[in-house]
Amino acid sequence: MLSGIRVLIVEDEPLVAATLSDMVEDAEGEVVGIASSVSEARQMIRRLSFDTAVLDLNLTDGEVTPILEALQARKAPTVIYSGGELPARVRERHPELIALRKPVLPGRLVAEILRARRKGT
Repeated sequence: MLSGIRVLIVEDEPLVAATLSDMVEDAEGEVVGIASSVSEARQMIRRLSFDTAVLDLNLTDGEVTPILEALQARKAPTVIYSGGELPARVRERHPELIALRKPVLPGRLVAEILRARRKGT
C-alpha cells in the first residue's frame, strides 16, 4: 500500500516510534528516520529526502510549531499522530492537517498517510 513512500517519523516515545515504524514497513513503506525531539526533527527535515511525515504534537523538548512550519514550507504531506486534540490555534493555522488520536489501527494510519499524499498537505 505504501510501496516506495518514504516516511519521516517524529515521536519521542520509543515504543510508539517503533510501532509506527513497524506499521509503515509492514505496509511496504520506507522509514527514512525517527526524530525524538524538535531539534532532531528540524535537522532531519533539512537533510533527509522523504515523501510524508508522521508527527506527534507533544515532544519533550518544546513546541512543534517550528516543525509544522518547516514541513509546510517543504510542502511535505503530514499526518498528526498524538494523544490529545489538535489545539485550535494549530487547526486555524494548518486547516489541511490530518490528525489522528493515539492509538489507531495500522490500516487507518496507512490510509491517512495515503490521503495526505493525495491532498498534498
